[in-house]
Amino acid sequence: MRVVVQRVEKASVRVNHRLVSEISKGLLLFLGVEKGDGYPDANYLVDKVIHLRIFEDDAGKMNRSLMDVSGEMLIVSQFTLLGDCRKGRRPAFTCAEEPDRSNMLYNYFISSAKEKIPVVKSGIFQAMMKVELINDGPVTLLLDSKKLF
Repeated sequence: MRVVVQRVEKASVRVNHRLVSEISKGLLLFLGVEKGDGYPDANYLVDKVIHLRIFEDDAGKMNRSLMDVSGEMLIVSQFTLLGDCRKGRRPAFTCAEEPDRSNMLYNYFISSAKEKIPVVKSGIFQAMMKVELINDGPVTLLLDSKKLF
C-alpha cells in the first residue's frame, strides 16, 4: 500500500463540478492499494500517518503530529501510485489491486482513520476527481507499507 502525504492548509475534492469533500488544516492523502495488501498494511499506514511529526511546534521545528494539532484528513484513492514506468513510456498497472478488493481496503483505511481522528473525509472511489489543495510548506512525503522507501 502506498500513500502520498501532503500537509495542507486546505484541500477539497470535486466530482462533476460538485464539491464532495473539503478539509482545513491537516493532511491530504493519496492512497494506492497493491496486489497482496491487507488489513495489516492499512493499519500500519494509518498509525504511521497520524503520528508523523510534520507540523511545526512553537520553535518552528516539525515536531507535532496530526493528532497534536487536531488536524483533519482527506483520503483520495489513486491507483496510479502503483504505476510502473521502468519500461517504455506507458505506465503498467499490473501491481495495482483489483477494484473490488482495493475499494474494500480503501474503505477500511478510512474507517480506521475515523477511529483515531475526529475529521476524516474522502473522495469517491473510481470517480474522475478534481483535487484542489494549498500545500503547506510544501511538505510532501511518500510512504509504503512494505517499507520500500
